[in-house]
Amino acid sequence: MSTPNPTPAARIVRCPTCGGDSIYAPSNSWRPFCGERCRQIDLGAWASESFRVEAAPPTDDSAREQ
Repeated sequence: MSTPNPTPAARIVRCPTCGGDSIYAPSNSWRPFCGERCRQIDLGAWASESFRVEAAPPTDDSAREQ
């Protein structure tokens, strides 16, 4: 007979914005951030293109194929 899985304990992780403690559990609706303010700061950084994924510029050959 199988027993239902118990609810896992909440983990404490580092907030990506401020570096403070953040509860990583369904009870924290802003996870992995510690709060709404840190989540908004991160979103603003993406929107202002402070965070970018680097990519090599296209070569002439790849531009012609499109």
